[in-house]
Amino acid sequence: MQDEDIDFSDAPEATEEQIARSIFRIGGVHVDRSKQAVHMVLDATIVEYFKQQSGEQDYQNLMSVALLDYIQRNPATSKAA
Repeated sequence: MQDEDIDFSDAPEATEEQIARSIFRIGGVHVDRSKQAVHMVLDATIVEYFKQQSGEQDYQNLMSVALLDYIQRNPATSKAA
């Protein structure tokens, strides 16, 4: 079954309170949702791409979202500490 085949019509939307209480897990392991500053050297093309794509939001946040998406789509390669 594909995601688009799932009928969510009878499932209520999650509230902000429910989301705030949620526990984020990757591969069944709890992941702290706090932010951590890192220093990275990236190809200028990558930085420029995310700056162009970010529009009103911070491009670094967009990069973080893209990396989280990668981890969620590739669970076999992710190694949560």
